[in-house]
Amino acid sequence: MNLLAPLLRRLAFVGEWAYFLIRGFTAIPRVLAIPSLWLRPLHGTLTGAFPLAIVAGFALGAVIWLHTREVLARTGSGAVEYLPTLLGAAVLMELAPIAAGLILAARSGASLGAELASMKLGEQIDALELLGVSPVSRLVAPRTWACVLAAPLLHILIAALALGSGYLAEVATGSTSVLKYQTAVLRELRVADVLPAGLKTLVFGFLIGGTGCFVGLRADGGSEGVGRAATESVVLCSLLVLIADVLLVGLIQALFG
Repeated sequence: MNLLAPLLRRLAFVGEWAYFLIRGFTAIPRVLAIPSLWLRPLHGTLTGAFPLAIVAGFALGAVIWLHTREVLARTGSGAVEYLPTLLGAAVLMELAPIAAGLILAARSGASLGAELASMKLGEQIDALELLGVSPVSRLVAPRTWACVLAAPLLHILIAALALGSGYLAEVATGSTSVLKYQTAVLRELRVADVLPAGLKTLVFGFLIGGTGCFVGLRADGGSEGVGRAATESVVLCSLLVLIADVLLVGLIQALFG
């Protein structure tokens, strides 16, 4: 029985988490008509994540271009011509979505965990419940919806900057034009390749928003509990993004491959 206790606790945790996400999902439609509830969390989420997204976008495009160009140059002179196509596929189908998810998990996961934990330990959650206000509808759903909206915006920003920095790297190391580069990037890509990959970020945003709030509302232990909630939220959100990415890629391949 002692050996089963940790497993049962983990299963109970997963069950509570799944039930919490379902409650948060069903509460989202009720907050859509009240922009004042989710605009401020959306602004805070984007403001905090944009600097990381800008740096990540520039770094991804330039570094991948420089490393891959060297490898393709050793393969043969004609292979380098496919570099924009490879960069476009890698960035648009995987690197930009997963970078957006991990940046959001690191920035908003910690923020949501700490914010909701502070409110829980400060008895603000209890006060809302005494007033007959559902914390899920007032706090969780708006923040989750803000993360759902922020994730694809970060994905678009990272992808644009990565492709732009790849172009700048090519200009610095070779000769090309904007039209030639754009044509090469989009040569083999289809809407059915790019759109489902971008839509993954909606799932990432929902998981991050719901999980960050879930961890925060379970906090205990005073001020130490706030820090612990922030750390646990980042770890759990990042793990969920990676797991969801693998599952969604398999699903996309099965549906659109």
